[in-house]
Amino acid sequence: MTSNDSEFRALLDRRVDACKAKDIDRLMALYSPGIVYYDVVPPLQFVGPDEVRRNFQRWFDEYEGPIGLETHELNIMMSGDVAVAHMLHLDSGTRKEGIPQGEVWVRSTVCCQRSSDRWLITHEHISLPLGWSDPA
Repeated sequence: MTSNDSEFRALLDRRVDACKAKDIDRLMALYSPGIVYYDVVPPLQFVGPDEVRRNFQRWFDEYEGPIGLETHELNIMMSGDVAVAHMLHLDSGTRKEGIPQGEVWVRSTVCCQRSSDRWLITHEHISLPLGWSDPA
């Protein structure tokens, strides 16, 4: 494992940890100023840190407490200062009243660029596999 590989993996771990803790500032520190984020909720595309922050805050606000987020089937591809990862996430937690309970599988693709000795997320794509259950 190279230094770039371990630094990129650490970024992905910090991303998940910040989501679990609903720590918006720690999470947003991982995104580039030019972030483009695709999600399963309207308007589907979020451009720039302000829109992405509002979308994450909307998601965090759906939960009473911490968010359960497990990473499965992580695949990483790297070349120089560019890295792409795709994975499955199992999203769980205690939802606020009116939002259905349970676990949800989501697919996630994260694209990053290394600049000034630091990895930042430049693009993220979340999708919901309709009609899918546990991949095991």
